[in-house]
Amino acid sequence: MEPAPKVIEKLKAALDQLDDFMQSQGLEAKPESVPALRGDEARAAFIERFREVQRLKTQLDQYTDLTPEAEAAIEQLLPRDQLNAFRGVYLETAQRLRAEQGKIGAATDIAVDQLDFEFVLFASAVIDYDYIMGLIAKFSEKGPGKSKMTREELIGLISADAKFMNERDDIAEYIATLKAGEGLSEAAIRDGYTRFKAEKNAKELATIAAKHNLATAALQTFVDGILDRMIFDGEQLSDLMAPLDLGWKARTQAELALMEDLHPLLTKRAGGRDISGLSAYEQ
Repeated sequence: MEPAPKVIEKLKAALDQLDDFMQSQGLEAKPESVPALRGDEARAAFIERFREVQRLKTQLDQYTDLTPEAEAAIEQLLPRDQLNAFRGVYLETAQRLRAEQGKIGAATDIAVDQLDFEFVLFASAVIDYDYIMGLIAKFSEKGPGKSKMTREELIGLISADAKFMNERDDIAEYIATLKAGEGLSEAAIRDGYTRFKAEKNAKELATIAAKHNLATAALQTFVDGILDRMIFDGEQLSDLMAPLDLGWKARTQAELALMEDLHPLLTKRAGGRDISGLSAYEQ
């Protein structure tokens, strides 16, 4: 392995390149500036530059003999809060660009099609679901101002980890319902989150059912069947739409309108797994 000071120099150079790029776009090199980037080519350029920053930071994390001076130099170059904020906005941007890749008939930028997001760099071996539930429980145990981690820092930690890409919004919303000092146990936190997700999912599905004049129970059965088998069945979609008693042309339009709302819901609930046959309805 290279000496740590040399890697720190490379980290500084990578941060300088990121800073130069953001300035070339008329923006400050801050996490909150990234959403203001215009066009997928600029977003792809950000992905490439910050991915290199994270690669070097991950390399430095492997050293077990860093001196206090070296640790201080790294923290000065890239403070932990800023790193987590950049990681979070990287993952948001990467999700958006990944959705553009491989779309049938989509005129995506070549730079986007060739991107490798290397999500493994953004998935901590230490931070997992159990760890997060434990942190939320500690937040609940402590009174306002007494917890080591604020609500915002906790949400930022979740947003910065690739493992929670498909669930971070749900976890963040759940945390927002909790009160510091409420004193909930970890088991109560887990049960509460399970109920929160179930209620949110049910409301989301009921809204879609009402919008498309379908029975909520029938739509729930249809969605459950897809997620159980991880296969989209066009015949079951036809059966679902049959009670509407539409002509073939109107039914086709109704099916497309329904799938426009269901596609993102199914993709999210699949948690990164591929649902066979669903790609036909990608927008």
